[in-house]
Amino acid sequence: MGALIGILAVLAIFVLIALGASVKVLREYERGVVFRLGRLIATKGPGLILLIPMIDRMVKVDLRTITLNIPPQEVITRDNVPSSVNAVAYFRVVDSNRAIVEVENFLLATSQIAQTALRSVLGKAELDQLLSERERLNEELQKIIDESTEPWGVKVTAVEIKDVEIPEQMQRAMARQAEAERERRAKIINSEGEFQAAQKLTDAADIISTNPASLQLRYLQTLLEIGSNQNTTIVFPLPMDVIEPFMSASEAAASASPPPAPSPETDGEDLPPSRA
Repeated sequence: MGALIGILAVLAIFVLIALGASVKVLREYERGVVFRLGRLIATKGPGLILLIPMIDRMVKVDLRTITLNIPPQEVITRDNVPSSVNAVAYFRVVDSNRAIVEVENFLLATSQIAQTALRSVLGKAELDQLLSERERLNEELQKIIDESTEPWGVKVTAVEIKDVEIPEQMQRAMARQAEAERERRAKIINSEGEFQAAQKLTDAADIISTNPASLQLRYLQTLLEIGSNQNTTIVFPLPMDVIEPFMSASEAAASASPPPAPSPETDGEDLPPSRA
């Protein structure tokens, strides 16, 4: 009787182990690729999954987006500038069967493809493009990596370049270049401002010359501005059209006056001869 109870206990333990191996629960974002005697039969999940013990084997696949950190890569740009660039890639599994059957480790394979594509794409770009055209380079990287991983059932949704490290000497050269560029822009803006100011003054002079009253108003406004300051001496400028009549009258009076009388002193030839 005791031996029978022991056998039943052992059988119960085996049954529990078999049930534990045959019953699986998959979450909403998980899928199970089931192999029966080494042959792919189906993709199951989510929920409760029943397997045949010792015959079926299931491999879980996570369908969530995976963040892959691409380690820094030493890149020499097209203009021969060494730099260290790292990036981050976002991808997810869209076909569980191919992700398990077509590649041994899709995560490692995607990482290696991303590193190779990063060195290849950035090596064809110049340093200025690497710093200013990141969006275009990100799109190009995403397209190349996605085309390589598509047979594995992996979809690359985005690739972002994170940091670009360049030598310190190149950083100083770029700083000097940026400073020279800012000085050039400042000089151009200053010249444009002077040109516009001169143009406005020319337009104002043309408008004032057509109407003498505007000149008088401007004259009075200038006097008002001078009087607002605490000055002890005020210089009143007079326009030439006010002084010109007085100058003309003085010139006319000078031309109408008689010539001056001759001097009483005469030369030695006009004196009478002296007597002996």
